[in-house]
Amino acid sequence: MDKILEAVVMSSYPNNVKQGLVRRVIEAAKQPMDSEQCWSMLELSTKLYLTGDTKYKREIGKEVLEVYGHYHPEEFEEFFNVRFLLSLLQEGYGPLGKRSHYVLDYIQLGLQFVLESPSANSIFSLLRIEVLRKVCERPSPKQCAKISKLLTQHPQCIPTGKHQLLFCQQLIRCIGQFQCVSEGEDEIMEFLEQVNKVSGLLQRIWRTQTSAILPSLKELFTIISSTEEQEAPSNALASVVQFVPLELMDGVIRNLTNDDSITDVQMMMAIGRMIDWVSWPLGKNIDKWIIALLKGLAAVKKFSILIEVTLSKIEKVFSKLLYPIVREGALSVLQYMLLSFQHSHEAFHLVLPHIPRLVASLKKEDSNSATSALEQLAELIHCMFFRFSGFPDLYEPVLEAVKALPIPNEDRIKHLLGQNAWTSQKNELACFYPRLASKSETGKIGLINLGNTCYMNSIIQSLFMASDFRHSVLNLTEGNSQPLMTKLQWLFAFLEHSQRPAISPENFLSASWPPWFTPGAQQDCSEYLKYLLDRLHEEEKTGKRICQKLKESSLMSQAVEHHYLKKTLIEKMFGGKMMTKIRCLKCLNVSSREEAFTDLSLAFPPSDRNMCGSTSILPVEEIGPQFIEPSDNAGQLMGSPWIQRKAPMASDHATPPVSVETLGFQEPENAANPLCDNDVGVDSAKDPLSTFGEQACAPKDSRSVPDLINYFLSPERLTAENKYHCEKCASLQDAEKVAELTEGPHYLILTLLRFSFDPRTMKRKKILDNVSIPVVLKLPILVAPEETEEEVCQRGKDGAVPGSGFMTVVYDLCSVVVHSGISSESGHYYCYSRECTDTVPHGQPQDGMPKPASDKQLDFEIQWYLFNDTRVSFSSFESVSNVTSFFPKDTAYVLFYRQRPGRQSCLLHEALPEAGRLHGEPSLHKDLMEAISKDNILFLQEQEKEARNRAAYISALPKSPLWWRDLDRDKDDDSSSGGCSPAAGGGGSSSFHGLVF
Repeated sequence: MDKILEAVVMSSYPNNVKQGLVRRVIEAAKQPMDSEQCWSMLELSTKLYLTGDTKYKREIGKEVLEVYGHYHPEEFEEFFNVRFLLSLLQEGYGPLGKRSHYVLDYIQLGLQFVLESPSANSIFSLLRIEVLRKVCERPSPKQCAKISKLLTQHPQCIPTGKHQLLFCQQLIRCIGQFQCVSEGEDEIMEFLEQVNKVSGLLQRIWRTQTSAILPSLKELFTIISSTEEQEAPSNALASVVQFVPLELMDGVIRNLTNDDSITDVQMMMAIGRMIDWVSWPLGKNIDKWIIALLKGLAAVKKFSILIEVTLSKIEKVFSKLLYPIVREGALSVLQYMLLSFQHSHEAFHLVLPHIPRLVASLKKEDSNSATSALEQLAELIHCMFFRFSGFPDLYEPVLEAVKALPIPNEDRIKHLLGQNAWTSQKNELACFYPRLASKSETGKIGLINLGNTCYMNSIIQSLFMASDFRHSVLNLTEGNSQPLMTKLQWLFAFLEHSQRPAISPENFLSASWPPWFTPGAQQDCSEYLKYLLDRLHEEEKTGKRICQKLKESSLMSQAVEHHYLKKTLIEKMFGGKMMTKIRCLKCLNVSSREEAFTDLSLAFPPSDRNMCGSTSILPVEEIGPQFIEPSDNAGQLMGSPWIQRKAPMASDHATPPVSVETLGFQEPENAANPLCDNDVGVDSAKDPLSTFGEQACAPKDSRSVPDLINYFLSPERLTAENKYHCEKCASLQDAEKVAELTEGPHYLILTLLRFSFDPRTMKRKKILDNVSIPVVLKLPILVAPEETEEEVCQRGKDGAVPGSGFMTVVYDLCSVVVHSGISSESGHYYCYSRECTDTVPHGQPQDGMPKPASDKQLDFEIQWYLFNDTRVSFSSFESVSNVTSFFPKDTAYVLFYRQRPGRQSCLLHEALPEAGRLHGEPSLHKDLMEAISKDNILFLQEQEKEARNRAAYISALPKSPLWWRDLDRDKDDDSSSGGCSPAAGGGGSSSFHGLVF
């Protein structure tokens, strides 16, 4: 019968004819027959099953074996003996070089017919040893899956005792070497199924033998932490972790992170490879294990590992959000990585450029998974905006991308940041910040935040960018007996000449620290600036004077020189004078008092006050960006308002005020503001008050700096409880109080009083009104009738004709300090700055009129920079103007304007130190130059050492495919990486919807 069956199978008959003949043979096999015939048929069916070159032949062999197993059990048991199985397992079946791949399938098929036989135990014992040996030989995923299928169906064959533990460990090593050699969808699915069968076997063993779990995990960690492997272990190892009971997690992580035998490099390797597991599509709880290990490392303060791993892996994790099948786990890991990385903006800024594309992709996907991911991503982004404010240029595209998504409230943001931070002790991370490799491309140097010291950093950078002040400070000689000014000189010198990307202002902070400030708490930058300037002024004033190289000039009279020399540097640079006048409305007697100032504090008008109806003494007009061309009456004196008019009565029409001009680049939404009209200056000359009163009013929800200046300079009625005691009348009388500027500072500092006390909450609240900022400001300065032309020049006025009236001084915007937040006790400070220099050459044009150098537009002629602690970047005035529009909590707080030299301000500039002429940076004294040189050498040595240390870490990090291909891929492009290629460590295909490796 075996000859007949073989002849039929090998014949060239059609399969349907063969099938009929085979059925007859099989039916005949169900009848009793002698032992020899059975052996012949079993040998033939074994041959067909194991070496058949077609699926049809193997199916026939299987059917015959099953028939003989059922109907001839004794003969089958005799044939299917231990010796035969041992031969199959050790030597294989078939000719050399073509051994059958179906031996395990054959054994699994035959086992079902010998389970009750006397030889069953011997067969099981044999298989327990042989499957262990097979696993130690590292079979392919397919063969390993067959072993797992065999053992799952026949658990009697699973190794026992010590061999069982060894079997689990070796099986994990097998999984670590699994690689999918094809990127076809069917092949990938087959590979995943094979991995699932193998890891499922481990789960079965662990359920019955829990003592095998921890040794198995130890073997797993040994594999992923190894630094000696030529090829990275497969991501298929993720399938092992998913079956570990979560109740064991805390103990496992605690043991790992407290094991002194595990080096940092090994731990770095292990956590890096675990993070790669987020791309394994079948893993459950993988994200929980990754996050638990990251938290465990934070608990033992392994911050260097956490930083390196986060920065090297976060972009890859982010890219996996594109794939629905791994999105949930990847998003969990991403959330923890970003929310815990709070000492620096580096990690967030790595993924920042890719957010708009990801958001667009998720919106296009339009699935429940994508919608949920978008909402969680938006919440995460706003947390990062809150934590790392001060990067408006970088954040604007991202804010635009997520503007339609829900915004979490501040309590939710603080909760998320609070529960995920690595440590509550900021000083524990001080040595890891900043991690900047080189100087900013701007050439400028940042300042390290020493713990909520951004208020100081923004002020220091603004003062440093005030070039005339910086040059004067740098020009100080040794032994000037001004310790605080000397420390400022050293800080400025390092900001100018250091090779470091950022320097620490620790020494200057300790020297300039206001004694009432709380260490580590956020402070008011305006309060700090006032204290600093006052300290510097008093230090010089009390005898520790600056040794300047001010020489006699034929252009300067001795009187003017004496007047100038008696001023301190702070007075020269930031000092102005203001006259406060109070006029009794009964007797018209005027009392006046002149006082010095270094900044003007501009309050916001009450919300119920209509700025359009204000009868300001000094109305402000704004002109859009243009070339400043002097008007024909540039030197004309305008009369003092009180000299020209009588006391206003209720029935009188208001008297026209003096015109004060500002020129500014307004935001688009404020374009309708008549203050921006180029013709306002002409109209106001005809009827200044009507122009201001009817037209010069910003939109209801917007204000401008001129609005606040007008409010500051507008008359104030003193009535009722505020009546004025008139000395002439010898009684309380209604009066009018007005402030007038009598001397314009070289640098005008304006503080917008955004913080007001709320009696209901007993806290200082912030006024979040958007205030448009002019790039050029014209201020009126009162000229006394008796002043000489030289005195007018020295006092910084733009008019030289003696007489009683107001003269115009032009100021250019050079710095804007921005506060981000809703309270003065919290938030963040950063600043925009540019170096305003003279646009008029020293010496006068032939026509005697100042003209702009190179005819550049004022608002764009000088590069703007954004200073945010250690980070310095290029910016623009457009960004300055729009920052509050994009980020409502980011508002301008302190403004620096520099006086523009005019025809009559030349003597003031001639009187400045030679270092302030901007003919190059002043030369520093020897000790300072040596200190900078030594620090630059030290920095290079630190860089070399850090590079070596980081190389040890980075080389330990597992290699992964180019993550950015996931984000840059085209939907129809199959060339993107991923896949199950060896380089991917067991990957996937971009064409295979959502399966990535």
